[in-house]
Amino acid sequence: MKGQSYLGIYLRKDVATVVCLGIEGRERKIINSFSVSVADSEQQSPQDLAVLIAKTCAEKIPSYRSAEVSVALDCAMFMQHNIHSEFAESKQIGATIRFDTEEALATDISDLALTFQIVSTDSSGSNLSVFTVQKKILSQILTALQNYNIDPVAVEPDVCSLSRFVLNKVSLAEDAHPLFAILSQQSGYFIAPRLTDSQKQISPMKTRTFIVRPAQNRTDLFARELPLTTALLTTDEPINLIKVFDSTGTVDLQQLDEKIGLKIEGLDLSDATAADSRSLDDAADPVDFAIAFGAALSNSEKQKVANFRDDFMPFQGKKLRLQKIVKILGIAATILILALGVYVHLPLLEKNDERSQLREKFEKDYLAVMLDEKKLPASFKEAFKKLGSTRRYIENVKKGINPKGEKSISAKLTMVLESFNECAAATNLEIEKITITSKNITIIGSTSSRKNTLKAFEAIKNNLEIITPNYSSKGNRDTFNITVVPKK
Repeated sequence: MKGQSYLGIYLRKDVATVVCLGIEGRERKIINSFSVSVADSEQQSPQDLAVLIAKTCAEKIPSYRSAEVSVALDCAMFMQHNIHSEFAESKQIGATIRFDTEEALATDISDLALTFQIVSTDSSGSNLSVFTVQKKILSQILTALQNYNIDPVAVEPDVCSLSRFVLNKVSLAEDAHPLFAILSQQSGYFIAPRLTDSQKQISPMKTRTFIVRPAQNRTDLFARELPLTTALLTTDEPINLIKVFDSTGTVDLQQLDEKIGLKIEGLDLSDATAADSRSLDDAADPVDFAIAFGAALSNSEKQKVANFRDDFMPFQGKKLRLQKIVKILGIAATILILALGVYVHLPLLEKNDERSQLREKFEKDYLAVMLDEKKLPASFKEAFKKLGSTRRYIENVKKGINPKGEKSISAKLTMVLESFNECAAATNLEIEKITITSKNITIIGSTSSRKNTLKAFEAIKNNLEIITPNYSSKGNRDTFNITVVPKK
């Protein structure tokens, strides 16, 4: 929580009061506050107030853009209704409250945004304070503020903000069951909290608002409104104390005490805020300041707020911020992955560079040998395979073996002649005919004797394999007709 700031804005037709709270541990400190107004209230619009708020925030609260913002709407902008619901759970009430309100008011409320507070619950359901505002008014206010980068988390009735301020800042005796009666320059508020023995709130308080005309006698107004209010705002314990504050200071408490018959005490809002005089002087009305202060407290306490935005134009700021953070994290993660990929693949890239240089050098030698090739194959393996085939081809050619692995005719004839040279003189060898085909060699000849013929066969077998040896005697010569093939 330390370092977080919260901006509370109280909007009236022509006046806006702003309070900025800073949180340090559990301490709340007023960073700054101010009030702005539009000169011509007849011609003013929410846009005019938004301009003044943004401009003054920039001057007095430079960090306002990072603050969580809540807006309190003046009671002249909304209506309050007492509605009964059959349900006690907030979620169930929220799902049916629009139907219950429309039925109770007997009118179409499609152009209204609403919110509610649970006043009390019993076996029959819940008693609610339902607040309604024209969607058109709410839309104009939100759009005007958002145009200047002020996007409220919550927009609530001013009496809810004032109630929060009172419960946080006003101390009471343990046996007190008070009714707070507060008059600003233009509005009146009655607040009846439900308190425990330790003076802590145990449920949302009962409230009532009304408009005050400038010319009205405020003492008479209180004397008339207080009995009516105590009758309407029935509480668990009878009201035994009325705390009164009038921003004009014209209410006669002694006279009021005589007329009402209940204990009347004054309420000092400046003591309740514990703010310096400058903070209150900057606000047009102490009650306006208290309402803006209470609006700022709504986000800092993280409690359920009677928020008009839950029903109309829901707050998207956190979602958008989350999307922005996720987007930034995604970009950062992508950059990190790319950097990691480059780091991991850098050795491979260096090897590829060396490989490219090696290919260049090898390609020149390869093309010089492989005359039929125009470029180096895609892989070294394929290049080595082709080089191996060429090498074997050259070796075979040297050996007289044709590309199919068979001996050429000249090679075969050479082998036959080499065999004859080994034995021709010793065996008196005479060759009549040699026939060479692709498959075999046929030799017809004779020697001086059978013994010499066998010697000739042995010499032939050194280079060739005899398939069909045929020999016979003819005159004084031993003839032979044999078929041979090259040895495998």
